[in-house]
Amino acid sequence: MKSFIQKHKKITYTLLILLFVLAAGFLSINQYVKYVGSKYIYSAQDVPKADTVLVLGAYVLPDGTMSTMLKDRVMTGYELYENGKAPKIIVSGDHGRKNYDEVNTMKDFIKNEGVPGQDVFMDHAGFSTYESLYRARDIFKVKKVIIVTQRYHLMRAVFIARELGMEAYGVASDLHNYGPVMYSYETREMAARNKDFWMAKYFKPQPTFLGDAIPVFGNGGATDDKK
Repeated sequence: MKSFIQKHKKITYTLLILLFVLAAGFLSINQYVKYVGSKYIYSAQDVPKADTVLVLGAYVLPDGTMSTMLKDRVMTGYELYENGKAPKIIVSGDHGRKNYDEVNTMKDFIKNEGVPGQDVFMDHAGFSTYESLYRARDIFKVKKVIIVTQRYHLMRAVFIARELGMEAYGVASDLHNYGPVMYSYETREMAARNKDFWMAKYFKPQPTFLGDAIPVFGNGGATDDKK
């Protein structure tokens, strides 16, 4: 009986040590991604000029209007374009279903603000942050990019872009207080930073879709109605 208790205690201690090591690694990676990404986040006024502004997608409501978070991203990207920070805009998001379309929603809004359609490229297969950045590099041939999203997300996006070899900078689009939902977003983001640390730094898998190159220096109309 005594030996059984001692063996049980040993297993318990081993499991606790393993749990501690895993938790420490998880938190360390989270902080590392935040630290690296934060180094390249600038104000809209101070961010270096780039080949393009990349606006990352977010939720579109069932009636086809943009969520507050997405509208803030699009407005920030539009203002960077208007202020001469980049000659083109890429809107990247989920258009994997006919009845859900982030990218046309974003492009239509930007065009309604007076931006020529030829200056707005759509990435219809930006199903994740990692895929959006990978496709920006390989499909749109982007070398220098300004990424736009909320700060909690931006640190990871900039980290991924830099690990994929792009000269990436970020501008945060936190134009509103998004309420209690941010607590769940922040929690999920910690897991996403850990996942994308390994994907961007070591494994570098191809995205769901690639395809022919559509250089961002050309005409954004080439991306209309394509996946």
